[in-house]
Amino acid sequence: MENKLNVTIASRKTLTPQICEIEFRRPDGADLPPFECGAHIVVETPNGMARSYSLVNDETENDRYVIAVKRENGGRGGSLSMHTETAPGDILRISAPINSFGFVQAPKYLLIAGGIGITPIISVFRKLLRIGHPDFRLIYSTRSAETSPYLKELTAPKARDFTTIHHTSLRDGTRFDLWPTLKAPDERHIYYCGPTSLMNAIYAQTIHWPRSAIHSEDFAGVSATGADSRPFKVKKLATGEVFDIPADRSIVDVFRDAGLKPKSSCESGTCGTCRVRLIAGVPDHRDLVLGENERQSFFMPCVSRAFSEELTLDI
Repeated sequence: MENKLNVTIASRKTLTPQICEIEFRRPDGADLPPFECGAHIVVETPNGMARSYSLVNDETENDRYVIAVKRENGGRGGSLSMHTETAPGDILRISAPINSFGFVQAPKYLLIAGGIGITPIISVFRKLLRIGHPDFRLIYSTRSAETSPYLKELTAPKARDFTTIHHTSLRDGTRFDLWPTLKAPDERHIYYCGPTSLMNAIYAQTIHWPRSAIHSEDFAGVSATGADSRPFKVKKLATGEVFDIPADRSIVDVFRDAGLKPKSSCESGTCGTCRVRLIAGVPDHRDLVLGENERQSFFMPCVSRAFSEELTLDI
């Protein structure tokens, strides 16, 4: 990770049986780099993996970062490591805040969260509540009250007039019907995050909205392969070697097979560990990390591919 910071775990709190909240502060007590609501950080977990976590605390707080981590027993081990191998007082390495979910001034807002997808949404909600915005609403869909982080805060007197809570366990598994809310485009900006099924449903139901009004955060990651993937070549700048990248393999995989050791961690385009310089060629950027300006000069070889026949990378 670039722009690394060492932070100490100031506290840990259980939010639900599967979700814990972790507070980071500088070991010397100094302020942390500022951030805006919707930002996330990349955390180097104790087992060496890099994982992206939204900052859930208010952007006005400059002395701490707070994240919420869901334990994923079937994952690759990053969240499990955060749950089982961390304790207050531990030092971890993190990135400076990154924001691809930035707040845009608008007359109205609709926030939609599913499950752990509340984590990038909650800081936006808190900002709107704090500034007294006159027209916003949060739709929060979860399996049950017991599995819902921040439910007490969102149903408190100050916040409950701005929230709609939907628990599928109380409705025979029926999902919240978003179409009546989304069918007519208007002045609202929509911010959403949740499981893949929810993300796909909202994308499909907002396809007729102006793209500039739709904002999503997706930490599930993306794939370097798929039906739209095609073979191409990668030239290694330092040596001039050219590698064939098949349609069903990533650049990182091919380089590993060749006995090289490219930097990589998440292998889903979400952490930024593998970032390299793009020298030549037309890239097919598939990551969830690089901003538009960065995409002119950088490339994520764990998931991204090429539209041109060949890319030259400083890898």
